[in-house]
Amino acid sequence: MTKFVAEKVDNPRISLLLLGAVSFIVMADMRVIDPLLRVIANDFNTSVGNTAVIISAYTIPYGLFQLVYGPLGDRIGKLKVMTGGITIFAVGTALCTFAPNLPLLILLRFLTGMFAATVIPLSLAYIGDNFPYAERQTAIGRYLSALMLGQILSSSLGGIFGEFLSWRNIFLVFGVASLIVAVIFWQATRKIPPEPNKQETKNFFATLKPYFQLLTKANARLVITTVFIEGFFLYGGFAYVGAFIRDRYNLPYVTIGILLSGFGMGGLLYSISVKWLVHRLGEQGLVVVGGSLVGTCFLSVNLFPNWMLFIPTTIFIGLGFYMMHSTLQTQATELSPESRGTAVSLFAFNLFVGQGIGAVFLGQIVDRAGYTSCFILCGVAVPLLAIWFASQMRYLKV
Repeated sequence: MTKFVAEKVDNPRISLLLLGAVSFIVMADMRVIDPLLRVIANDFNTSVGNTAVIISAYTIPYGLFQLVYGPLGDRIGKLKVMTGGITIFAVGTALCTFAPNLPLLILLRFLTGMFAATVIPLSLAYIGDNFPYAERQTAIGRYLSALMLGQILSSSLGGIFGEFLSWRNIFLVFGVASLIVAVIFWQATRKIPPEPNKQETKNFFATLKPYFQLLTKANARLVITTVFIEGFFLYGGFAYVGAFIRDRYNLPYVTIGILLSGFGMGGLLYSISVKWLVHRLGEQGLVVVGGSLVGTCFLSVNLFPNWMLFIPTTIFIGLGFYMMHSTLQTQATELSPESRGTAVSLFAFNLFVGQGIGAVFLGQIVDRAGYTSCFILCGVAVPLLAIWFASQMRYLKV
């Protein structure tokens, strides 16, 4: 084992900076829509609820195809799959600029979400393969900082383009930037020795069998169900905060983007204080307090007399989300120690599919009953989910 680790360290490998650059663009592309729902709806002369389908069109295939790319990366090489994925992602993102109608934009977002799914899970798997355990936590921490930065800046960039340029131009910028990074990534992979083919004679579809085996475990079903509902109500509800701010306060899109970036700032706040929070609250306390914080924020937004109150609110929603979600994520890594990749892929799949379905469902509530009904539903559902999961966590420790 020691010899193997030493050989892995000595071998040339893709830099964390390059992996972070690719993942930054994917994360930014995913979240840039949030402040732009209203302006895109106006451009296509339709409702916010109908327009929100473009969120689901990205997140559902993004979650679904993570189940495919893990085994495919093991079969033909992670870097090879990522290179092809980011190239097609770049082309599809750029084409969103020229979409003449909403259905075509939905189709293009579906395709970009499908190939964006190659990047983040395979990057994490690649880091696990190529960094010894003593270095791995630091490497993953540096890599994840790029994701957080993409989440923070995407909302601000979306607001700037929505206000001063055009929502279409942001996709052109992301598409060109992705293509440049794809070329650099391809050139870098040429210097990397081919990955050993561990599944050369194995039927590809047989590699999906562990996902079904995992679902036979009660612990796995509990965690997977919880993260699906979390994505449905928390991420699904947050998708409408930007449109709500625009409709109620008529703020510039750049201001809305900055306000929404507070979600990522809440994540940074959590990362800074995580040791203290875990020590003070414990895992069950993190879940309950985080879910309650999110619920309180959702219930409060309808009562705000001034838009300035959204500055702390979006930060607290982000903080509450990461308090709750990080605990779920930690539990997911222990569901199947012998096949952690399978467990984490299934976990991520349910988070993003839940978000995609939730955005569509809650969009219909927004169109028919208004933002207030949507946020009240989310404000009640998330704390109840947190309390229920915390009460069940004792079974996960058996």
